[in-house]
Amino acid sequence: MEETLKATTTATALPCDLNAHYQIADQISRELPKPDVQIITSGSRRIPAHSGVLASVSSVLENIIDRPRKHRSSERIIPIVGVPFDAVAAFVRFIYSSRCNEEELEKFGIHLLALSHVYLVPRLKQRCAKAVGQQLTIENVVDVLQLAKLCDAPDLYLKCMKLISSHFKALEKTEGWKFMQNHDPYLELEILQFIDEAESRKKRTRRHREEQSLYMELSVAMDCLEHICTEGCTSVGPCDVQPNKKRGPCSKFSTCQGLQLLIKHFATCRNRVNGGCSRCKRMWQLLRLHSSMCDHLDSCKVPLCRQFKLKMQQEKKGDDALWRLLVRKVVSARVMSYLNLPKRQRGATERHKTVQWD
Repeated sequence: MEETLKATTTATALPCDLNAHYQIADQISRELPKPDVQIITSGSRRIPAHSGVLASVSSVLENIIDRPRKHRSSERIIPIVGVPFDAVAAFVRFIYSSRCNEEELEKFGIHLLALSHVYLVPRLKQRCAKAVGQQLTIENVVDVLQLAKLCDAPDLYLKCMKLISSHFKALEKTEGWKFMQNHDPYLELEILQFIDEAESRKKRTRRHREEQSLYMELSVAMDCLEHICTEGCTSVGPCDVQPNKKRGPCSKFSTCQGLQLLIKHFATCRNRVNGGCSRCKRMWQLLRLHSSMCDHLDSCKVPLCRQFKLKMQQEKKGDDALWRLLVRKVVSARVMSYLNLPKRQRGATERHKTVQWD
């Protein structure tokens, strides 16, 4: 191994302190034979290596080693140029030891990512992609994005796109973006399409959340309506139960007081018959929705529940498609709300409903 280091020092003409920094002897076992391959790097510097070790890690290097030589006596040479010598040395050290320290990843992460992709070293490629992703900035994100595409690094590519999408205004002022606009219009189009799709996803997600919130509110309103019409609450209750006016505000439902006011208005409004009252229409829809969801036709105490059921049966049409979809969504929201309850509270709710309908 000492002969190997001497050969490396002679070929590269490195000072002693730099040679100590670059040496890979600590990664190589002393039992290995004499190096039989020379890796030529930038500036004609050489790194001696063992063909068996290189071939066992990289199939690309194995193919290069197995290429026929003009003369059997000629030495085996693997050119790795276009990247700094330090990066190639770190690459060779990883092949021998499967290790790469944080300092090397920070300094040569981009070069090591390219080398690991070209020579098919997936373990190093994964580590480099992660390390480069941690060093992303607005200034370098366009360059890293191009590299991620060339090196087929989807996680790094997605991370770059997300950074670009969230800081697009700042990105437009960078030199990297201006250079890409002039030299790579297809990548610019790809970025703009990604941003547009991301905005569409955000809108769909926001709309979905708003819809789910509405369905949950309607589910709570159904529970609250059954609570008022079955148990009675504050000043409103079923005809066979005398409401207790001394009771304080309802502690079960935040919407209880508002629903009670709506029921009182519905009972006394004169415009209800002509359909000119928006509040009565809202109450009418709540009653219809309850009837569509109710499974206790004979024992239900909610007003008009039975009448709605009979009317739908007589017409033999049922509800329209949109109304059926609304009912399914509200039922689903009710089930999800129930499943999210703790087990003890879930059991108490079941017992309460059983007693209520009995």
